[in-house]
Amino acid sequence: MKKKYDVAAYIWPAYTGDEVRTRIFWPEGIGEWQSVEKAVKKYPEHNWPRKPVWGYVNEADPYVMEMQINAAADHGVNVFIYDWYWYDRRPFLENCLNEGYLKAKNNDRVKFYLMWANHNVNYTWDIRLSHLQDSLIWDGAVNRKEFEIIANRLIEKYFKHPSYYKIDGKPVFMIYDLTNLMKGLGGAGAARDALEWFRAQAVEAGLPGLHLQMTMWEEMNFNLSGVDDGITVTSSDIVKLVGFDSMTHYQFAHFVDINRDYNKILEDVIEEWARIEKTYDIPYFPHVSIGWDNNPRFKEFRPGIIKNNTPENVQKAFEKAREFVDIHTEQFPLITINSWNEWTETSYLQPDDLYGYGYLQAVKKVFLK
Repeated sequence: MKKKYDVAAYIWPAYTGDEVRTRIFWPEGIGEWQSVEKAVKKYPEHNWPRKPVWGYVNEADPYVMEMQINAAADHGVNVFIYDWYWYDRRPFLENCLNEGYLKAKNNDRVKFYLMWANHNVNYTWDIRLSHLQDSLIWDGAVNRKEFEIIANRLIEKYFKHPSYYKIDGKPVFMIYDLTNLMKGLGGAGAARDALEWFRAQAVEAGLPGLHLQMTMWEEMNFNLSGVDDGITVTSSDIVKLVGFDSMTHYQFAHFVDINRDYNKILEDVIEEWARIEKTYDIPYFPHVSIGWDNNPRFKEFRPGIIKNNTPENVQKAFEKAREFVDIHTEQFPLITINSWNEWTETSYLQPDDLYGYGYLQAVKKVFLK
């Protein structure tokens, strides 16, 4: 019997102009397609501009998402991880999920779960002002009262959906910025208390609990207070203190030197998987990034670009991730991929005019055949 893998691709839900606050960054009304459409070549060998084979579609349209769900499932991607945002006491960039995916008639073909992207926001998304990296627009930290509003809304609106992805029957919820979580809640102990309350609320709502996942970065020290220069602990210690159930990465750029050949990067990635396995007591789900180049978000040249990330080389990374999962039979067969559609970071599976369906075909060759 062929083994089934849970291949989960992150979704950046910014390819729509349907939400009013998107116009802050992309005034033309097509979301961040505005930056993709106007991207330029920054040096002779630069693989930009690029064009999407499917066009500059509105991903908050259920008909568009039905097409994308079919394409994903047919190539072996069977989970979407939606980046989920909350700023100024209300959600941001929810339309692609609420109006697109959730209204698609075939959303049972591809499960979904949420990654709370609780980072601060500067002008990175706005190419007109992206050079102003020190300007703060929104703070991603929330206090306990607001956390409880968020948690209850997530349980009621998403976690009970039949297509929500679960591990051991428990909805999976990932948190991107642990430092910001602790800062808003008042430290590691307060964060643990809030997450335990969150789990209890899920049980009270009829769920068997929650599977809380941490977004892994490079190894670092965490401040226990969340707000000052007091006692610090390692990443492995904070995972235990706060009480996460598993970990994965979001992007290669978060933990390895990315300004080089993809094959060299992969060597370091595999070493990091092994280090994590020895250091942490909770499951790590292997992560593969397609690439990295965020020049489409900036007028000036931005150094730090993954090179030679052809579909053939990325397929090698998928094969290594599959090997990792096959060895770890005691845990769920989950692999995360950056991403389904991070066009402005040049890390996407969607077909383009450079490689066609090459990346999706690579997924299919490794996980379906």
